[in-house]
Amino acid sequence: MYKAPVEEIAFTLKHVAGLGQAIDDGLLGDLGEDLVDAILSEAGRFASDEIAPLGETGDRQGARITDGVVATPDGWRDLYKSWISGGWNGLTASEEFGGQALPHMLNVAALEMWNSGSMAFALCPTLTMGAIEAVATHGSEALKATYLPKLVSGEWTGTMNLTEPHAGSDLGVLKARAERRDDGSYGIFGQKIFITWGEHDVADNIIHLVLARLPDAPAGTRGISLFLVPKFLVRDDGSLGARNDLFAHSLEHKLGIHGSPTCTMIYGDGRFGKEKGAIGWLVGEENKGLACMFTMMNNARLAVGMQGVAIAEAATQKAVAYARERTQGKAPGWSGTSMSPIIEHPDVIRMLLTMKALTQGARAIAYSCAHATDMAHRAGESRHWQERAALLTPIAKSFATDIGVDVASLGIQVHGGMGFIEETGAARYLRDARIAPIYEGTNGIQAIDLVTRKLQLSGGAEVRSLIVELKSIADDVRGSNRDGFGTTAERLDSAIASLEAATDWLLAELASGNTAEALSGATPYQRLFGLTLTGCYLAKGGLAEASDGKAESRIALCRFAAENLLAETSALKNTVTTGAASLAAARSVLA
Repeated sequence: MYKAPVEEIAFTLKHVAGLGQAIDDGLLGDLGEDLVDAILSEAGRFASDEIAPLGETGDRQGARITDGVVATPDGWRDLYKSWISGGWNGLTASEEFGGQALPHMLNVAALEMWNSGSMAFALCPTLTMGAIEAVATHGSEALKATYLPKLVSGEWTGTMNLTEPHAGSDLGVLKARAERRDDGSYGIFGQKIFITWGEHDVADNIIHLVLARLPDAPAGTRGISLFLVPKFLVRDDGSLGARNDLFAHSLEHKLGIHGSPTCTMIYGDGRFGKEKGAIGWLVGEENKGLACMFTMMNNARLAVGMQGVAIAEAATQKAVAYARERTQGKAPGWSGTSMSPIIEHPDVIRMLLTMKALTQGARAIAYSCAHATDMAHRAGESRHWQERAALLTPIAKSFATDIGVDVASLGIQVHGGMGFIEETGAARYLRDARIAPIYEGTNGIQAIDLVTRKLQLSGGAEVRSLIVELKSIADDVRGSNRDGFGTTAERLDSAIASLEAATDWLLAELASGNTAEALSGATPYQRLFGLTLTGCYLAKGGLAEASDGKAESRIALCRFAAENLLAETSALKNTVTTGAASLAAARSVLA
């Protein structure tokens, strides 16, 4: 059974990602380490003791729909009530609306633990948190006053409605339409698919944020508006009124996250009431809805990255526990009279250490991204931190979700044939993990964003600033007197050099207008960046002076990653800088 790694999470936040220094510098108000530890401890308890035991129930039963009414798995309604009574939904929300205004770093750390317990359950509050951010940033004062208190408390939940059957990542061709009404509201018509927690039974109201197009809107993405469309209309006194003209037509039958209702939503067909048209209110300005929705999507992209970390952590824990119990053959050097536990076999050790190193590396990347977001809101050098958060977001989303799949797959391999059998639970992690590289912008789209937008921030100065920081970590390893690092410094030097060479090449190609050539190497570049950060952040953890007595194990894991995983970075650099011609030449193979 999953046990939240509270100590490891706290260590990464404080000593690798930057939370400890921010507290020492007084950048986070009255927040102290004692409060941080208390929040993480209780979040870990809730994840381990309350969410995780119902994770398998959710996977086995799944969400069910009958005549548009969705039932969540047994126990989930009570679990959600416990969730909101704990105040977890409003960790980072404004105190004005009932939130706690805590740093984003604490929220993503808690999200990791909740997603490890059940990714399908945690998707509900994840979407609500994104809705809170969008309404708080772009909503009118009236919308904020009406909807934010109940969203922040978790009494109402939120969704994000982008995708249509013909419009996936290309939102410029969406067909959902909005019509102006005399009272200042809008009628919303159309169909949306893949709507996570679009209908359910755990909350009193569901607040949908819907992209739609006005009749006189410009073509393409410049003509999209964002609307707040509640399941139940809200009276002036805040009580719930009539059912709005929207409903869930069906639920998708999915590879994983079975407990999460993924809905096809219908707006404005007249099912409820005499008038057709779901009533909605504009968020932001007409025809500028995509910018508003991106506020929600950027929040969600890091949250999805945390899902990758969460699944990797849970899969690693399960694999290590199984490898300690399962006996098979006799490992080299085994002195027992019976078969040895498979954790004694070198190949199994390699798989488990790979799982652990990738998990901890992805965790550090995601937490560092959250730290940059916090600093952008609280520190004086806001432009630097805004650009650092922007640069790390596509890496945190893509690398973490890719390794979530890789680690979950390795977890099945460690289990052997039993991993392929559902009763062990190892397969569920791979099934759940597989959606994360797809939604909230596929990882290929993240690579496009990283290469064509984020590398060019401040003319390339931000990415080069990060590379300088990574070189400093390698220098610190070289200057340390700890023999356990082995050849870590040299391996970090090589990985950073590969990253720098690939970065310079991409920036030069973009400057020359060779966009296709640059994009040919975007995905391998994204992995190159993630692996290099992994090696450096593990080294930073190994160098940190902490009181938990685990310095030697952190150094050992860092050395393993440097000497066993970072060799790939050189090959990835070559793919980035020389692979475009062969990619173009081989297109005919697909004809």
